[in-house]
Amino acid sequence: MITDASPLTAQDLDLLRRPLHGFLTVAAGPLPPQPRPVWFEVTDAGAVQLFTPPDSVKIRRLRRDPRASLVVASPVGERERWVSVAGPTTVEPDGAHDLARRLAARYWDLDDPVRANDLAEILAEEQVRLVIHPQTVHRYLYEA
Repeated sequence: MITDASPLTAQDLDLLRRPLHGFLTVAAGPLPPQPRPVWFEVTDAGAVQLFTPPDSVKIRRLRRDPRASLVVASPVGERERWVSVAGPTTVEPDGAHDLARRLAARYWDLDDPVRANDLAEILAEEQVRLVIHPQTVHRYLYEA
């Protein structure tokens, strides 16, 4: 395993730009931490962003302690590989619906009327954008 405080590598970004679920863990939660699967997007600057309702448990916990981490792993059938980013987070009031649209198109077939309706329901609710600013990156790449 490689651990450092360097920016995300090109290999990390390749994994993070795939339509995989990330597992988000926030500080100040129950012990042990309770990760949750989430959609996410890595920005060109290396931040990781997701959307959530402003009254969600994760937002309430992050307002008390802004630390979070996200782990993303390659799917079964591929060589073992994962990336974890951890750092402070910010809660941004803008851009959440645009992010939701991009992520829905990444994870779902929006030509399916059921999924299009699911997206419409998400967009009908208030959302905020949660941004993790990585300070620490852990990664593992299985090399034979």
